[in-house]
Amino acid sequence: MAADLLYCFQKHTNHTQMKKLLLLILCTTTLGLVSCKKETIIQESTNRTFEYNIARGSWTLSADRLTYSTILNIPEVDNITLDDEAVLVYITNPGDNNRQKQLPFVYDIDAYSFEISNGRIRIDLQSSDAQATQPILPDGDIKAKVIIIPSTFVN
Repeated sequence: MAADLLYCFQKHTNHTQMKKLLLLILCTTTLGLVSCKKETIIQESTNRTFEYNIARGSWTLSADRLTYSTILNIPEVDNITLDDEAVLVYITNPGDNNRQKQLPFVYDIDAYSFEISNGRIRIDLQSSDAQATQPILPDGDIKAKVIIIPSTFVN
């Protein structure tokens, strides 16, 4: 009988300890889950975007009649831009003002490209066909979008 009483006491003690251990694990888990906080980090873009309207009459034909050029004056293009940053240029598709194409590209037989320098971007239009050397101007005005993407120069 004493052995039975001792067995019941030990069984009850182990059961109580299990309850305490389970309660401790449950409390720790609950605290861990409650302390988690969802954070949304939104990093603002430091890209700079400029839009221009290129009138059909703003293109200038070179003396050798091989290139039409137009200038976009952008004071934000400086030495830092030239040395460290990326510049993307898009223009509306000459045949469809609802679509944009990134320069350089070829439309029909004419190649569109660009060159950047301090304070400006020159867009060139040249024929890609050796047979027809003078490029064909777009039928109307086109829109240009210039995006300057900052970057950190690493040696």
